Amino acid sequence: MTRSTAQLIRAAFTPDAPLQVEVHGDVAGPADAVARLVVRSDDALAYLARLPGELGFARAYVSGALDIEGDLYQFLRIRATGEQIRLSPRDRLRFAAGVGLRPWISPPPAPAEEIDLGGARGRHRLGRDRRAVRHHYDVGNDFYRLLLGPSMVYSCAVFTDRTDTLETAQHNKLELICRKLGLEAGMRLLDVGCGWGSLVHHAARYHGVHAVGITLSPEQAAFARDRIADDGLADRVEIRLCDYREVGRERFDAISSVGMSEHVGRAQLERYFEILRDLLVPHGRLLNHQIGTGPEKSRPPDQRTAVPARDSFVNRYVFPDGELHDIGELVAVAQSRTLEVRHVESLREHYALTCRRWVENLEAGWDEAVVLAGEGRSRVWRLYLAGAAVNFELGSAQVHQVLTVNTPTGGTARGDARLPLRPTFERTPLTRTARLSA
Repeated sequence: MTRSTAQLIRAAFTPDAPLQVEVHGDVAGPADAVARLVVRSDDALAYLARLPGELGFARAYVSGALDIEGDLYQFLRIRATGEQIRLSPRDRLRFAAGVGLRPWISPPPAPAEEIDLGGARGRHRLGRDRRAVRHHYDVGNDFYRLLLGPSMVYSCAVFTDRTDTLETAQHNKLELICRKLGLEAGMRLLDVGCGWGSLVHHAARYHGVHAVGITLSPEQAAFARDRIADDGLADRVEIRLCDYREVGRERFDAISSVGMSEHVGRAQLERYFEILRDLLVPHGRLLNHQIGTGPEKSRPPDQRTAVPARDSFVNRYVFPDGELHDIGELVAVAQSRTLEVRHVESLREHYALTCRRWVENLEAGWDEAVVLAGEGRSRVWRLYLAGAAVNFELGSAQVHQVLTVNTPTGGTARGDARLPLRPTFERTPLTRTARLSA
């Protein structure tokens, strides 16, 4: 008996998966499925026929030709944990025959939200990095305000309890970073990849530092400058539109890099730590906060940096040229550049909670999000953030804060890291931040 198109698509997943597939009214899969894959137009079939892997699925979903109804997280878990593409060569031919010649004669165009910066050659050169950053971040500050909430923090929050609001958890994260860096009034802080200025704002307001934030996104820089001026912090905080390779010969007492080293690339990682080390005064602290790869026994030591395939959803729609570093490799590279690693903390479960809160914000303001950024872009962010939450929950993605010190290696201060014998950054609750007087 010849299987229908719906049955062929359903056969690409494990038989016991609680998933149903619908194609033009034809349904395959259990009636009590927790999720439904619904083909809205023949464009979805054309995308899947030409590119039966991740990119074809992404194009179908982003374009609206394919939908996921029911529990999106459970669908993504099914994709992440079950065997896929179980079709036999004969069934693949049947699927292609059912779709017809259109995908090859007149294929539907890729959605406008897709970008292809090219292959490995030229990756992480300054001009290409600018294009990659602006593709992701210059979507519109109002869209990001809807997604992220008032904090405008686009990195993992820190929850003391699962019932914490997103704003409380993001305040906790900013305060934790400031405490780990040992910030005191009058110090100079550099925030690499400062986003919308939330960390430099917090550090100046609550810890009295003089801060410089750098970003490659013009929209982020404009927002951060306005926010800082409105709150009367312009005499303490400067926002620069530049790359970490362009800061120059200044010196800072502390440096933070939150969610930025994912954009650096393995080939630039030694130089990245060298440059930041040279910007630190002796005994200065650097905190690097980054998403990384999960533990995989099959990954050989020389492949510990995960470089997304050129045709992956993340590379084409979310973080072009992004690379995730194994925590062990990152620590080793930092220490090879004479930055002494003093504290490493995993926040994996916290990032899963953070991503779920962002998805809640997006879905609650869906109509406004579509007006601000378009339906395709909104669908990109919904799929990406829900998928990220699942990856953090499963452990296939991780996030770490790594605190290093520019410990002197010579002279009378050799080996003096100037750190307390035990960490002091959580002796008092993170939410009890006393605002310094102006």
